[in-house]
Amino acid sequence: MSERLADIAVAMVADGRGILAADESTGTIKRRFDSIHLESTADSRRDYREMLFRADDAMRNYVSGVILYDETIRQKAKDGTPFVDILKAAGSIPGIKVDKGAQPLAGTQGEQITEGLDGLRERLAEYHQLGARFAKWRAVIDIGQGIPTYNALAANAHALARYAALCQEAQIVPIVEPEVLMDGPVATHDIATCYRVTELTLKLVFEQLYFAGVDLTGMILKPNMVIAGKDSPTQASPEEVAEKTVKVLKACVPPAVPGIAFLSGGQSDEVATKHLSLMNELGGPLPWKLTFSYGRALQAAALKAWGGKPENVAAGQRAFTHRCRMNALAATGRWSADAERHAA
Repeated sequence: MSERLADIAVAMVADGRGILAADESTGTIKRRFDSIHLESTADSRRDYREMLFRADDAMRNYVSGVILYDETIRQKAKDGTPFVDILKAAGSIPGIKVDKGAQPLAGTQGEQITEGLDGLRERLAEYHQLGARFAKWRAVIDIGQGIPTYNALAANAHALARYAALCQEAQIVPIVEPEVLMDGPVATHDIATCYRVTELTLKLVFEQLYFAGVDLTGMILKPNMVIAGKDSPTQASPEEVAEKTVKVLKACVPPAVPGIAFLSGGQSDEVATKHLSLMNELGGPLPWKLTFSYGRALQAAALKAWGGKPENVAAGQRAFTHRCRMNALAATGRWSADAERHAA
């Protein structure tokens, strides 16, 4: 595998491939396991991730990279093979979540700042040694009465830029993830509000990336789609979501960026797939690849099919492979409801 950052970034957004976000924290994975009445232990978490990573068709053909959690990048499969080696053997690039989560931002009314910059240089060096070639840092932007404030947007943009610069220093491709939430505490905003906040967020992020000296050819952007809040009385059509999302990206994202890998952000599995496909189908020629970096939207069906039972591993892998294939079609603008039903 090439070690040039630009080459790694291009491989991460190769045609018809996307990124599996398997970086759920211990708390998040516990909530997922609670839904199938499975105790969250080191062994059960290992078994679940192994089911996904050994889904050979999905990993070889549709998944370009996997974002891992600190525990997971150090784990081995039941037969003793390190997870990192399983991913590499399938041609999938190992990545790592490096932020320490969002905390309340002092001086604001409930806004958040992502922490984790202290000691990051040393952690990145260790992760590179463990096999990670890209990383992820998520900033959370909430929409509500009087928020987001410029202070919160600027603080998160600055942290994302510092993180990205440290990644590139360590020869690790940064995934820059500024997420404007569709499902915050007061999620009643319309799509026009989401557009305005997303536009300002992205402009501030790229300004800070420039000031930090980040090489845009060696990074990936992981943004939200432009979408109304989940509790908004006015929900936009899939075509409007696709049109407005592409419009804001054209206005804010320099063409030097190799690719944009969307988060699903609370959308249902099929809706997230449809929106991505419409962007690629209707967006016209674009300077960057548009693909997926989904967590729950790739895993929910697989988790349910598996149910924590060894005899259901094959069923879980089939469900996972199906969602990966549908999103691979979407990443080339070729998904359809017929393909979804036929494959299922």
